[in-house]
Amino acid sequence: MNVLPDSDGAGLRAAARRGLRRGRDFVDETPPGALVTVAVAAVSLLAAFAGFLAVSSLTAVPFAVFLVATGYGWLRHQELTARVLTLTTTVSTILVLGLILVFIFAEAWPTVQYATVNVFGVPIPGLRLFIETRWSPVTPPIRYSLVPMIHGTVLVTIIATAVAAPLGVAAALFLSEIAPRTVREVVKPGVEILAGIPSIVYGFIGFTILSPWAADQFDILGQGTYLFVGIVVGLMALPTVVSVAEDALNSVPESMKSGSLALGTTDWQTMTSITLPAAFSGVSAAVLLGVGRAIGETMAATVMLRGSPKLTKPLYNVFYGNDTLTSLIAANYGDADGLQLSALFVAGVILFVTVLFLSIGSQYIEARMRRKLGGAD
Repeated sequence: MNVLPDSDGAGLRAAARRGLRRGRDFVDETPPGALVTVAVAAVSLLAAFAGFLAVSSLTAVPFAVFLVATGYGWLRHQELTARVLTLTTTVSTILVLGLILVFIFAEAWPTVQYATVNVFGVPIPGLRLFIETRWSPVTPPIRYSLVPMIHGTVLVTIIATAVAAPLGVAAALFLSEIAPRTVREVVKPGVEILAGIPSIVYGFIGFTILSPWAADQFDILGQGTYLFVGIVVGLMALPTVVSVAEDALNSVPESMKSGSLALGTTDWQTMTSITLPAAFSGVSAAVLLGVGRAIGETMAATVMLRGSPKLTKPLYNVFYGNDTLTSLIAANYGDADGLQLSALFVAGVILFVTVLFLSIGSQYIEARMRRKLGGAD
């Protein structure tokens, strides 16, 4: 019964001893001047970070000390200073991410508390946000349901995935396995340029061209449909899917493809039966990253949709478009206050958690692919 806990504890103690031993060796082997320099740089950066959080007027003083110490260390002890800078950058990134998490969850809590519902005498915070469909921040009864916006986000994401996944995988397969080198050198930069086009440009094109055409063709009152927003967002997600999927396809060992061709299969059979299955994890990760882009897209949805927080009738009707979580935040944050502003933070929390899980899932799937193909230890 106690074997596993004892072995785990022993492993932790051994790891702690190894860490202490490496620390002592580092101190013994490093010149005292270098140790003092990097210690001053690290402590001053920490003091500057604390002063920034405290909104202190003296924040510039420790930051100036950090710059001076870093500059001196870079001239005299470049390797050690570079190591310390990378370490402090990594730690700072983690701290900033943690502070962002604390901030958005703390700001979202008032609305979550306001939307508490008692179920069999047990209070469940935030339940009303997901069981009602009324968004009314002004007219009593005050309600902040996020169901209509979640519904719109899901529809847009499904449509965008249906556009980006097949087109992106097909383009990646073409670039990796079919296209001649000259064609690849022209097409690949063109696909990557799509990622550099601002999202507001995509939204403006959709608003001025696609939406009026859809209103005329489908006899829609007003502009904004989930269908065309999903198509635009899917096109925006294409560069991400193509880039990651192509890397996955290129990581398949050439020996597997050559062996398949040696057995008499055609190029197409090799691609469909060897290359794609072998790179399936990486291709799946590419699609998940594209879905994350679709979920978090703001400006295109804000420009093209009506901005009306209500459900479509019927629910699967994609020829009307009201609101998504991102467009809700973009359209209301300037005038929101109190509980309404807190409700927008709840929408941000939902988006953050969703995209976080998608990103973690894509990285896990890609890591499995690399282990499977021997591309990583």
